[in-house]
Amino acid sequence: MKATIRALFFIAGLLSLSACSLLPEEVDETKGWSAQKFYEEASFAMSEGDYDTAIKYYEGLEARYPFGRFAMQAQLDVAYAYYKDAQPESSIAAAERFIKLHPRNPYVAYAYYLKGLVNFNRNISFITRFVPTDQSQRDPGSTLDSFNDFAELVRRFPDSEYAEDARKRMTYLRNNLAMHEVHVARYYLDRGAYLASANRCVTVIEKYQRTPAIREALVTMIEAYDALGMQQLAGDARRVLALNEGAGNFALPELDQEAGEKTLIRRAWEYMELDEN
Repeated sequence: MKATIRALFFIAGLLSLSACSLLPEEVDETKGWSAQKFYEEASFAMSEGDYDTAIKYYEGLEARYPFGRFAMQAQLDVAYAYYKDAQPESSIAAAERFIKLHPRNPYVAYAYYLKGLVNFNRNISFITRFVPTDQSQRDPGSTLDSFNDFAELVRRFPDSEYAEDARKRMTYLRNNLAMHEVHVARYYLDRGAYLASANRCVTVIEKYQRTPAIREALVTMIEAYDALGMQQLAGDARRVLALNEGAGNFALPELDQEAGEKTLIRRAWEYMELDEN
């Protein structure tokens, strides 16, 4: 009986080996590729929207040719490829790696800008790209991350080609952060937590001056103080509201949502400038 079982196992093993031999051998298409060939193929894949292939070739280029300008460019471009492939964590990780490896590189500003834009778009779903929504009601975590990324870019590279757009986005993000605080204040107000609501509005007025959210903060503050019976404080808030409305201080600035993508498309280096020699 045991001999029969061993024979069956032996036959099964032979069959599995035979089946494996029928499978085609995996061919490494990149064998013998130069660094330039890797980069050309990755760039072509990017232009075709085949981001998975582009990422594979960029990473293959760096693995096989870790030194030289092609490898350095690949480190930067793979961050952009991850961004286009809707992999924000990988994009940010790649950008941060480039910053760490090349802190004095003249094109490191690009990596900072990409980080900011990835976080800027993190909360924008496919639907919200076409249906207007109030972004200030979303989780402010990535909004704050994006603001800090852009602030770091502007601080380190105030004259870079990305600085102007970064400043506009910082204004937009600051307005959103302010309005988020107002939404929290309204939440407290609707639930009868009037003092907490008023205190939240005070934070908005102190921390986010010259933002359109100030108007909503003052209106909410007036309601909260009225509910608390604090007529003097409510009256002070009314006077501040009237003065600011008369001065036209509540206008909401516009932001070109496509500007960031257009800025990123302008590559940090033109390919024709790359030279291994």
